[in-house]
Amino acid sequence: MGAALAVLLAATPALSLADAGGGKHRLADYRGKVVLVNFWATWCEPCMAELPSIERLRTALAGRPFVVLAVQMDGSRRTASDTAEKLGLHFPLLLDRDSSVSEAWGVKLLPTSFLIDRRGAVAFQYTGELDWASPESRKRVEALLPR
Repeated sequence: MGAALAVLLAATPALSLADAGGGKHRLADYRGKVVLVNFWATWCEPCMAELPSIERLRTALAGRPFVVLAVQMDGSRRTASDTAEKLGLHFPLLLDRDSSVSEAWGVKLLPTSFLIDRRGAVAFQYTGELDWASPESRKRVEALLPR
């Protein structure tokens, strides 16, 4: 395991942001659940292509202790709402207006995703577009869920 990953596993950065509807979301509030934290932006074509696969994964795991938090860098309520409507997304789109949360998480390229285990530790990180609805990705998430 690389030193950078070991540090990340030791201390998952805080996340506390409002969604497009004004609701507050704190990563700490989801302890006990597996959380997919996805960093994206409307100007990022791979991000826009990836978001529907995240929705398919969320739908497939409905009823399980799994949550998606999608963090829009430099986002606005309107662009987040428009994106959710256009792509049929039903998970919180959080607004990182000044990119401070993205910086705290060390996000340099988009999309970047983190799977957080039920204890709140980063279990998996991926930079680039990923098909979250694929059998391989779903197995990765299900391995973190209670049996």
